[in-house]
Amino acid sequence: MRIHPNVLAIGGVVAALFAYSTLFVVYQTEYALKVRFGRVIATGYEPGLHLKLPFMDKIYTFDRRILTLEADAEHYLTNEKKNLIVDSYVKWRIIDEVKYYTTMGGNEERTMLRLTEIIGQGLRNKFGSRTIQQVISGERAEIMTSLTEEANKGVAEYGLEVVDVRIKKIELPKEVSTSVYQRMETERERVARELRSRGEAEAVRIRAEADRQRIEVLAQSQRDANTIRGEGDAQATKIYAEAFSQDQEFYRLYRSLEAYRATFADKSDILVLEPDSEFFKYFKQPVPAVP
Repeated sequence: MRIHPNVLAIGGVVAALFAYSTLFVVYQTEYALKVRFGRVIATGYEPGLHLKLPFMDKIYTFDRRILTLEADAEHYLTNEKKNLIVDSYVKWRIIDEVKYYTTMGGNEERTMLRLTEIIGQGLRNKFGSRTIQQVISGERAEIMTSLTEEANKGVAEYGLEVVDVRIKKIELPKEVSTSVYQRMETERERVARELRSRGEAEAVRIRAEADRQRIEVLAQSQRDANTIRGEGDAQATKIYAEAFSQDQEFYRLYRSLEAYRATFADKSDILVLEPDSEFFKYFKQPVPAVP
């Protein structure tokens, strides 16, 4: 018996609809719940293909991975009544799909809103009991740890777990930042002026000390030079005296020749003396021969 192609096509469509209405797939990254007439009747499905009753059972799937909530920047007051703009994010996940479905209806947007409220209130309390210095550097890690623990107590009834809370950025409002930067600039300029003043004073001191040492070195050098020169002159005089004492006449002749050389050093020099002057003694009178 030959079946008409149209019948085969219709049968294929019916089979596909039946399979679609009775089978469902659970992936490794999902939780799955089977709900019948608004009541959860099955959970804990392993990844794979599973059966359901058509038109009676509804399957809800939720992401079982760690999700991220990027919170909008919010304003918080410290215990000094300083306004800060805090940008944070939250890492969270579903750990009980039944609680999550019954409390949140599986609505991720509603879940995000509730998480934002819990984390925001926690940040408000933490910042309100601390100074700017403490929340920025001193106790930042402690704040994040305690906030994560407290947030988990608040979301446990929803079948959720807060894995981590982190502050990305803390800023002052623009008008406050401008004032702070101006004060910082003024303070830096004051410090710079003080350092320059100290540097100039130190430079003057160093130059004065160097000048004093230079004068002392020059004076000592001049003193040593004069001492050495005096000793040399004395030694030379002693040598001359010992040498010339052996022949006094020769010494007188030598001194006269030295005087002639110094007097007639320049051809233009003119010397007016009497002819019988003692100065010309050795021009008029020969030196006696040495025996």
